Amino acid sequence: MRIETIKSDGVAHLSYMVIDGNAAAVIDPRRDVDVYLQVARREGANITHVFETHRNEDYVVGSRSLAAVTGAEVFHGRGGQVDHARPVEEGESFDIGKARLTVLETPGHTFDSISLTLADRNFSEAPVAVFTGDTLFIGDVGRTDFYPDRREEMAEKLYDSLFGKLLPLGDGVQLYPAHGAGSVCGGGMADREFSTLGYERRFNPRLQLEREAFIRAKSGEHHYQPPYFRRMETLNDRGVEPDALPRPAALPPGPFGERRDEGLTVLDLRTPEAFCGAHIPGSLSMPTAVAPGYIGWLVSYETPLGLVLDDDADLDRALRELYRLGYDRVEAYLTPGMTAWEASGADYGVVPTVSAATLKQRYAQGDDFLLLDVRAIDEYQAGHLPDATHIYLGHLADRLEELPRDVPIVTFCGSGKRAAVAASLLTRHGFTRVENCLGSMAACQAVGCRIVD
Repeated sequence: MRIETIKSDGVAHLSYMVIDGNAAAVIDPRRDVDVYLQVARREGANITHVFETHRNEDYVVGSRSLAAVTGAEVFHGRGGQVDHARPVEEGESFDIGKARLTVLETPGHTFDSISLTLADRNFSEAPVAVFTGDTLFIGDVGRTDFYPDRREEMAEKLYDSLFGKLLPLGDGVQLYPAHGAGSVCGGGMADREFSTLGYERRFNPRLQLEREAFIRAKSGEHHYQPPYFRRMETLNDRGVEPDALPRPAALPPGPFGERRDEGLTVLDLRTPEAFCGAHIPGSLSMPTAVAPGYIGWLVSYETPLGLVLDDDADLDRALRELYRLGYDRVEAYLTPGMTAWEASGADYGVVPTVSAATLKQRYAQGDDFLLLDVRAIDEYQAGHLPDATHIYLGHLADRLEELPRDVPIVTFCGSGKRAAVAASLLTRHGFTRVENCLGSMAACQAVGCRIVD
């Protein structure tokens, strides 16, 4: 009997396979399901059960695709029936060899949230592990803001699920959540992927709160809901048909430029440093580290996409990460990259960069510029540079008219990645005096910039 963890970078998604003998179950599969088929073949197992712990908002699930190619049955909590799955309720059990998965209804993050306990029937019916979906994370608990007019009710449900269902399973029970650090589904997750219920009971900050304090804290949390969440919900309600990854054309500079002129949206997935040094005019900087959290705010699902990469070898990973977010219209990529574009004689753009030390000096000299801080509101409120203008990156495209065009604008975030996205968005819309502060807040703290709250 074994548990296989499949991690999807970008969205920080964790899915699992429970395997015993020649039987296997998959919990919360991602859209590109080939990884589960490969593991099953390697282990000589058949995938017979697929479980969804809730309707996901941040990525496309692969349950329907996996069922189509394996014949497995799909199961989903009865609190939110979906077209492609059979609803399950509290206490239902499913045997995977000698492993037994049992349903716990754990609403709070969503009404349909379930958790699955795992027992090893070779020894006991008592649970040895629990798969908690988005109800309990390592270092945090699930969001409760998807029903804005019912925040308090959802916080109450989450508390009852945590303290009435999960923690009583026992301190030694291993914890397997559906997301890790970096996910948009929580803000304080630990940067590790192993824990127990006992450890979380003692050290998870949210689990230290009494009931009323917990409800107040969760009801008052601020989370952003990218527009693409609604598309994910629609796709995941009905389940996506099995399909293959996009097969974009490899285009040299001339044809790639022609496609851009015809309406291709160019996504530059390289580092901020590379983008600022030279980029295709009109392209949107979208470093892979921040793309899952922000592409849905800035890029339409209807537009054809062309990619610029650091290396052609990065293409498969980029396609998979976009595919999991529902972006299927990737039609081209530039080969062999920006070096070829530059060598072709085609025009290219640059974004001047500003070091934290230079920024500190500009403040001391009283230079005339606008510092545009595009971090989340909680980051901004925890500390920002004096007189900074705060506009969350996801909202920037709708608030460009608030920014002046006659003074330099320095884009700023936590490290410079989101600032690069903001700088590219500004230049696409005709702002000509744009600079990016590489390192941003991390660098400013290192050099002793004045920070206010």
